[in-house]
Amino acid sequence: MTETRPTRRIRVGMSLSAHYTPEASVREGLRDTMEQVALAEEMGLDTILLGHHYLTRSQFLQPLSTVAYLAARTERIRLGFGVYLLPLHNPLALAEEFATIDQLSGGRLILGLGAGYRSVEFRAFGIPMEERFKRMEEYVEILRALWSGEPVTKSGSFGELDGARVLLKPVDPSGPPLWLGAFGPVGMRRVARLDAAWAVAPNGTVEEVAERMAMFREALVRHGRSLDRDYPLLREGCVAPTRQAAVEAAGVFLAEQYENYRGWKHGASLDDLISGHAVIGSPEDVIERLSRYAEIGYTDVVLRLQWTGMPQADVLRSIRLLGEEVIPALAEVPVGETSEVPRKSIGEVRI
Repeated sequence: MTETRPTRRIRVGMSLSAHYTPEASVREGLRDTMEQVALAEEMGLDTILLGHHYLTRSQFLQPLSTVAYLAARTERIRLGFGVYLLPLHNPLALAEEFATIDQLSGGRLILGLGAGYRSVEFRAFGIPMEERFKRMEEYVEILRALWSGEPVTKSGSFGELDGARVLLKPVDPSGPPLWLGAFGPVGMRRVARLDAAWAVAPNGTVEEVAERMAMFREALVRHGRSLDRDYPLLREGCVAPTRQAAVEAAGVFLAEQYENYRGWKHGASLDDLISGHAVIGSPEDVIERLSRYAEIGYTDVVLRLQWTGMPQADVLRSIRLLGEEVIPALAEVPVGETSEVPRKSIGEVRI
């Protein structure tokens, strides 16, 4: 008798803006942040991700400590990074830190990792920026080897391991779900080679992210990897009773964010960004857009619902409408197995 896999449903999460302006009270900001977290869990959101940077122009809560704090304040919602800067840190230290957080959270860690792009961070850590992708691959392999519980003997840019064993493992001995960030075709192929999930960046129309899905699946097949994995998509988001209200709440912040974003070549107007790239609108608009992503094959959509200066009431409104109207409607929408959008060759993808 053939075993039938259960139908997958798309999961909705949020990227948490746990950083505050230089003049703000961190304690007051943290109260707002925790109010968002509590409501997200109450409303049935699946995932909370935190970013990772150093030397920012804001008071930036570091994610290792923050995720551990959230693990003690939540019960169900998955917690993780979107993304943690892996090349800046020793992989042995991180193997034990990540295993600790996964155990503290009861196996709720999403391990989002990235190579980084800000030269100021690499200079501060004394790490050559040109080595970041090499270190990324090297360290992912070491994390997995250490979590196996077997002795690991290896030397590299991080130092030297001589029969090293880590006895503290994540709840799942194979490690937490691994989501790797990548912005282009070379990075996408690296994710496939490392047998991870590709955390697709928050730009691209529906048609463009469908092309990326098809090309990533092609790369997985080329490397002999299973297609059965998470397919996460990161997006900007805002939900309000009407599309106009959502645009008014998010538009000014979205425009400022992308004008300041290093290297962002969106080449689009604000209207194009909102209608084509972001998930901004009424609950009906958001249901329609997330349903399209599910049909393409994305299993997770993680929305950034707050930008610096946005009123707390607007953030909470988005979370509440997601929980009350959007997520229940998506329960009837299965995640697609294939994309029917015509594919470009892998070398032509524009990200």
